[in-house]
Amino acid sequence: MPSNTPTTIHRHDYREYPFNITTVALHFDLHETATRITSTLAINSKENRPADLVLDGEDIRLISVSINGKALGEHQYSLNEQTLVIPALQGQFELRIVSECNPQENSTLMGLYVSGNSFFTQCEAEGFRRITFFPDRPDVMSIYTVTICADKARYPYLLSNGNLCASTDLPDGRHQATWEDPFRKPSYLFALVAGDFDIREKHATTQSGREVLLQVYSDKGSGQQTEWALESLENAMKWDETRFGLELDLDRFMIVAVRDFNMGAMENKGLNIFNAAYVLADPDTATDANYEGIESVIGHEYFHNWTGNRITCRDWFQLSLKEGLTVFRDQEFSADMMARNLDASAAASARAIKRIDDVTRLRTAQFPEDAGPMAHPIRPESYQEIANFYTATIYEKGAEVIRMQHTLLGEEGFRAGMDEYFRRHDGQAVTCDDFINVMESVYTQRNPGKDLALFRNWYSQAGTPRVKVELNYDQAQQRCSITLTQSCVPVGVEKLQKGFVKQPFHIPFAMGFISQSGQPFTLEFEGQPQTTVLLELKEESQTWHFDRIPERPIPSLLRDFSAPVIVEYPWNQEDLAILCAHDSNPFARWEAVQALSSNELLRIAALLAQDKQPELDPALLQVWKTNLTDPNLDAGYRAWLLTLPSEKVLAERMTPIEPVAIAKARDFVREELANGLLDLWQQTLSQNETPGPYSPDAISAGRRSLKNLALAYLLSIQSPPAIQAAFAQYQNAGNMTDRIGALSALVSHYEGDERDQALAQFYEQWQHDPLVVDKWFALQANARHTTAQTILGLMAHPAFNLRNPNRARSLIFQFCINNTEGLHKSDGSGYAFWADQVIALDNINPEIAARLARVMDNWSRYAPALKDGMQQALKRVEAHPGLSKNVFEIVSKALNI
Repeated sequence: MPSNTPTTIHRHDYREYPFNITTVALHFDLHETATRITSTLAINSKENRPADLVLDGEDIRLISVSINGKALGEHQYSLNEQTLVIPALQGQFELRIVSECNPQENSTLMGLYVSGNSFFTQCEAEGFRRITFFPDRPDVMSIYTVTICADKARYPYLLSNGNLCASTDLPDGRHQATWEDPFRKPSYLFALVAGDFDIREKHATTQSGREVLLQVYSDKGSGQQTEWALESLENAMKWDETRFGLELDLDRFMIVAVRDFNMGAMENKGLNIFNAAYVLADPDTATDANYEGIESVIGHEYFHNWTGNRITCRDWFQLSLKEGLTVFRDQEFSADMMARNLDASAAASARAIKRIDDVTRLRTAQFPEDAGPMAHPIRPESYQEIANFYTATIYEKGAEVIRMQHTLLGEEGFRAGMDEYFRRHDGQAVTCDDFINVMESVYTQRNPGKDLALFRNWYSQAGTPRVKVELNYDQAQQRCSITLTQSCVPVGVEKLQKGFVKQPFHIPFAMGFISQSGQPFTLEFEGQPQTTVLLELKEESQTWHFDRIPERPIPSLLRDFSAPVIVEYPWNQEDLAILCAHDSNPFARWEAVQALSSNELLRIAALLAQDKQPELDPALLQVWKTNLTDPNLDAGYRAWLLTLPSEKVLAERMTPIEPVAIAKARDFVREELANGLLDLWQQTLSQNETPGPYSPDAISAGRRSLKNLALAYLLSIQSPPAIQAAFAQYQNAGNMTDRIGALSALVSHYEGDERDQALAQFYEQWQHDPLVVDKWFALQANARHTTAQTILGLMAHPAFNLRNPNRARSLIFQFCINNTEGLHKSDGSGYAFWADQVIALDNINPEIAARLARVMDNWSRYAPALKDGMQQALKRVEAHPGLSKNVFEIVSKALNI
């Protein structure tokens, strides 16, 4: 346990900062080991009485402090490891601080640091305090002017936020550049970059006719890989103008790729700093998933320019105000990009694929979080380390809460709400309540007598609600009644609150009916004939009646995943099979396939856990056959229908969790489906080639996805023709998607010479491209035969570097998160490896270590033979001397809740 127990920060303790800091002038004299920063702040009191000026500062050396040009003596301020305090200040004054930091030794990658041969910054959430002494909180907003001085030969490009004002050469081979950001911003949006880069740029015209410069900076020699990033940036700019009427407000917008980065990217005003994994792509080195990820993340960070920058958070408890809203926006952007230039049917399929992908991410990451010790509302009530709350709940569930508001208001109403949000709050630091107040004003205006009072519980209550569905059918009256009953048990810290009672949620629940022959029913609802109705569940239990239903219908529930809930309904296999083949809602059809296959997988896992030999239900084989041969399905959507539920999704339905049994059940079912449909898989493999130049468009990507899925099924039974087909595809692939698809099939399902030869060839060919080497590590980390000892061997490889977050994620994280059998070895070796790596990373980069620590969140839900070993590993980490508050918060909550 740390010598100093971390302080818990509570939302209700928020107090406004007592000073305005109107302008910030920063002067950087860049040197790798000793960068000197001079900070000049124009400050005035908010109240007519003296107050202490409290400035945050960590791992920086104070050189001097002066007020209005007069130096302060050490007796006139107090300084400790976290703050600089100047007592009893009042009125208007200028504060000048000179300090020094060591970017070269900054392995946390927060604040100012060196990566490769360049300087970079990362300030969200609390990194600015590692640069200079400042009130490092999002509600202190100022106008920044930044001057950067550095050696011109080594650092020819000097970048910061906003617009370039001046640049000049200095004596001794140095030069300087001055940047000014015309918009008030908090310190977490500050950015600085200095180095030598390739640049790809383009002039674009905004909707109002302004010419702006779009630029992408990357390592020397990588410029040819930034074409897709620049195209995605321009598409995001145009989309935001069209969909939300939001125009770029600066003369230029810059993206810079960096190899060492804790996150995906950062939305610093006008100067976005990106993990290189979300910038660099070409057909030879990047997969379809990489292209999709780059487009999505570039869109996300660009959209933050308004939802996050122009309107920011009052405090970090409001983080989902910007992140949930912006994830929703990037999801809509990606869906529109996938559907562009397609006919109506193909566009609907592309949108369904995007929705399925988003929901899958929510269920595999956020649902387990909602059921674990770190469960929190999208607006948390407390935290010890804010970096630990950049979670799936804040992002993915936050986006679902925004999507529900979009569903309730409709597209036109939601756009009206967004317009009003910017009218009221542009240039302010606000709260989640401010956002919902705006949306409620529009909702009430358009729906007299209704409000969103109950909807606010989504912001204040944690956990995933369950909605039990009861269907009653009266043949004589041809009436069908649907009763929805909601429940949500206390989770996380809620369980520690005596007498805590959950309040009902406002749940928009979309559903329809189909006949036994698979035809949709038209329902009279709110005076309109509809095939999909939106029920608004606001009470613990409500019932709706539908008339003129000629036969007992099959319910199609939670269409398009209209709310982040778990549906409970007593499906029978026959009804599910009809939905699997005929549901007109693409999402609901996929959901039915998931339900049917999950039931079968869990049945088989239970048998395997008892050492019993299972047999596959023929109904599942028939569903797979139907979906393999349905001529009306696009390839990409078909691939999702034919993909088995993930181990994480299955684990959420199993008590206690038997991870190895789940993994073996998936292997068994995959092999049975491969053997039972062998000819169809081979046909699918041969019929979905994509000849010609590579294109990341939705149709081509869908065909590659289906082809590589078929190859994986065939390799699961290790048929000699399939092995040779995989090796041939690897050798002859014209793009990385097909190459990695073949290599993944070989590595995951085969241990022969072809596998070893392909792995060796892959590394030999791509050893000089770090992002491709990450793929090479990840494939081996995920392989079933891989153990902790295997990973230790790979960590000794010359290409591995624990200090690089991407490399740690590609090997250690992949093994601990996704290799079920390797992590959960009965001898406990996987758990010991996890503990060793959390401790090692904590000494280098606590933020990355804390993310790895989350692997053990739900240890108490596992089978007794496993959870004892997991608990001991957690205790060993908790007891490690000098543990960071990041990791301590994670492991202590896991052990105590």
